[in-house]
Order: sequence, then C-alpha cells, then structure tokens
Amino acid sequence: MMRTPLLMKTLFERAERLFPRKEIVSRTHNGVVRYTYREYCDRTRRLSTALARLGVDRGDRVGTLAWNHHRHLEAYFAIPCMGAVLHTLNIRLFPDQLAYIINHAEDKVLLVDPDLIPLVERIAPDLRTVQAYVIMADGDAVPDTTLSPVYAYEALLSDAEPMYPYPDDIDEHAPMGMCYTSATTGNPKGVVYSHRGIYLHSMAGGLADTIALSERDAVMPIVPMFHANAWGLPFGAVWFGAKQVLPGPGPTPDILLDLMEQEGVTLAAAVPTIWTAAARALEQKPRELKLRLILCGGSAAPPALMEMYERRWGIPFIHGYGMTETAPLASVARVKSYLSDLPYEEQVKIRGTQGMVVPGLEIRLVGPDGDVPWNGRDMGELWIRGPWIADEYYHDERTKDSFQDGWLKTGDVATIDEEGYIHLVDRTKDLVKSGGEWISSVDLENALMAHPAVFEAAVIGVPHAKWVERPLAVVALKDEYKGKVDARELLDFLRDKFAKWWIPDNVVFVDEIPKTSVGKFLKRELRETYRDYYASAAES
Repeated sequence: MMRTPLLMKTLFERAERLFPRKEIVSRTHNGVVRYTYREYCDRTRRLSTALARLGVDRGDRVGTLAWNHHRHLEAYFAIPCMGAVLHTLNIRLFPDQLAYIINHAEDKVLLVDPDLIPLVERIAPDLRTVQAYVIMADGDAVPDTTLSPVYAYEALLSDAEPMYPYPDDIDEHAPMGMCYTSATTGNPKGVVYSHRGIYLHSMAGGLADTIALSERDAVMPIVPMFHANAWGLPFGAVWFGAKQVLPGPGPTPDILLDLMEQEGVTLAAAVPTIWTAAARALEQKPRELKLRLILCGGSAAPPALMEMYERRWGIPFIHGYGMTETAPLASVARVKSYLSDLPYEEQVKIRGTQGMVVPGLEIRLVGPDGDVPWNGRDMGELWIRGPWIADEYYHDERTKDSFQDGWLKTGDVATIDEEGYIHLVDRTKDLVKSGGEWISSVDLENALMAHPAVFEAAVIGVPHAKWVERPLAVVALKDEYKGKVDARELLDFLRDKFAKWWIPDNVVFVDEIPKTSVGKFLKRELRETYRDYYASAAES
C-alpha cells in the first residue's frame, strides 16, 4: 500500500478544495465576523507567509494567547502546515506559570488577543525566547503597548502573499502542536502532538459511534481552543467541511445559547459546569435549539444534568472522556444496540459512565498486583495506549512516573464492566480513604447534583482523628433554594443510595465552588481551606 504521510496540510487542502462556500462565524470584541472557507484558507496561507517573514521556521514554536475565534482557527492550520509547532497557551493560568510554559517551550512568536496584552506585558521581561508579538485585533493599527517588537495581525496578512504550496516532506511523526496540562500540582507538563496523531484523532471524531462529526454539522467548540485542541473539534470540522461557530471572548451562557439559536448549531462541546450554567439560562429564557448532540467532558457529567437536557428539551447528551495527554478523545458513552431496549433510567446509568474506548486505542485496568478483571467492581488505574496518546512529557523528568512499557498511566481510578464500559471512580489524589476503605468523591458529587436544590457539589477527604479521612460535601445551592435547604436534607437524600460509611459527615454551603482554568472543581484549594474542619468540629 502507499506510504502516504498523514499531515495537517491534507486536512486543510481538502477543505480548501471541496468546501469553499461553507461558513465560519466568529464573535469578536467588536461584533460578529462571517466569512467562507475560501476566505479562511486564503487568510491562513497569508498568516503562514507572515510568520515565515518573522523568522518562523520548521520546528519553531508559535504560542497563541487567544479566545475561540476565526484568527485562532487560522493559526490552528497556518502554523503546523508550514512545519512549525502550534502552542496553545492557557490564558487563565497564573502569570508565573504562563512565563514558565513560554520559556520551557521556547516560543519564538506570540499571537495575542488585544484584551490579553496586559497579561503578556506583565511577564514580558521574564520571556527569554520570544522575538515578536502579533496582536490579533480587528483593525490594522497596533494598540498602545510596551511589547516590542509588536505587529498588527491584520496588517501582516494584508502585506503577505498566500503561502503556496505547503511543504509535503514533513515527517508525519514530527510535532505539529503542543499543550501544557492545567497543573493542579507543580509546574504544568508539556504534551506534544504529532501530525499523524492529530490526523487519526480527527478521523476518530467522525465515526458514528463517537460524535459523528460531519459536513452537515454546525459546530460550536465552547471548550477553549487553548485546552487540548478544543477537544479536536476545529481540526475535524475543517477537514470534514462543517460550519463553525466560534463564541469569542468571555462568552456568557446567554451569549452561547443565543449563538446556538441564531446559527443553527447542531453540535456543541463543553465541561459540565458550563452545561449546568447554560441549563439555568435556558430555563429562564427558552430558545429554539437545533442541537443533535451535546458533548460533555472534562469531568464526570452528573446523570441528573443529562436527564434535564434530554427530557426537558429533547437534546441528546453524550459523555466523553479524555485528557491533554490523549489529544483528548479516549472514550465515548454510547449504548450498545442490544442494550437499547433497557429502560431509560438504566440507559442513563450506562451513558453516565465514561463509555467505551474509542476505536484505535487500547485500555487496561491495573492494580498493585497487575491487571484487574473487567467485572464492574474491582478498581484499578486506567492505562491507555494508541497513535494519538502521548508517550512522554516535553523535556520533563516526570515522564517516568506517568508512562510505563508504552502505556500512559492516567492517574484515574476506574472500574470496567463486562461490556467494556469505563466508570471513573476518582482521580487517585481525590479518593477518600476512610477507615481503610475507599470512597468515590465522584459518585457522591453526582448523587448530590441530582437534588433539585443543588447547583454544584464537590466532595473532598478531610483529615479525621479516628478514620484517617472523612468525606465533606461542599455545595452551592441554586439561588431560589438558598436558606431553604440544610445539610440534613441533603445527607438524608444520600442515605438510600450509599453505604452508611460513605455518607459525608457534614455539608458546607458556599456561593460558588472554586474551579481550575478549564472549569474543573479545584479540590486542592478546597482541601486546603477545610483541612482542619473535622478537628475543629471535634474540639467544639
């Protein structure tokens, strides 16, 4: 068979040739930009030329500090198609972490959104490798800034000819992109993506048993483009010729829902906290939505949230699982054909799992004594391998702790049942060990989220003199229930669902649960805040 290299230029050139009339809709600071794939591809090639003029060569890293918009989408292909490396930077990291990442990756050029200029100015004196800053504003003028040398994105494109042709002698195993983990502990770790890996990952996204991304879709990646490639949606959407709707800077739930309604979005992807907030906005102001699928990931999706979208608004809700290290699609919770006659409640239990491994990948469940049986009861750490799974961290000694014999050790504790459905019990660091027994914070959180008064719930292990640790529930109530629901009601709600020793000893009510830069509950901060909670309770 032909040894055709699997390159990003193949995805781009297919869209350029077959879908020139398809549309991209992008919300910016100044309004909405609407243009065709023909215009998109021309501008993308011009960006490649402009970057080459700034000294970007093969293998050089180009950082992007940007929201989800059309210029960021242009960078998604302009950089890897010319042989350079797209480095998406998390705009919500602490400044010192951001400086560490840029220096560690050795970014040569930074593409920066105008509202993020102050952030970059703050760290610019510490940046050792950056040779140019490009501001992705709507106009041709360079905003007032202390950054130097600095260029206006639109002016660079106006002065550049479309780069043609893109090189076809790039090694398919060469890096095309990189992203750093969100770093709940220590410095972020760099994950490098290859042309071949993202090519195959994009193909997997088009499978009927994953998310069935196709030309007929209007896709809205709400998940940030700086986080795990917006779950690969921009790459696949360009390749398959789907309409794209990019929500731009700081979108609120109402902005997202209005865009979905106005642009006929059929597929949208976000973390559970976003879908929870959107559900509240949808209750307050109903919209006519055409969603064929909500994709939810990043953390466990509460079954109650899934049922709300499906039963109240008729919107299918699919749960996926992945990590920065898995590019990120690793499993999708679809119900097998011979299980589709089960009652809806039973199907929701299946779809509330992390699902089955995506074709092309392999998984194992590993315990202290080796492989753990797939019986839905025994727990082990989930290991994954495949062509779009990282095999090391970029220039990082911590590689040896996370990779073994060609497998990625995810750090997620799971069970796998006889049908192959993965059920994440917890992160290894988030399991509560009480009296020698493990308690899943995820299962308790999902159960609490099913209570009609609960907006958000996180469960943490707190040191305890007798039991080593005991679970503590931290809950944010919906506004209309504040002051009307107490800890006893919520704990009673759990009693018929779990063993007695699983039930948290208490509930703490907060206005909002702290979150990481990508919308996950920041349990490290909660554990620090409440580390003496049970000791204080015992003393009183």
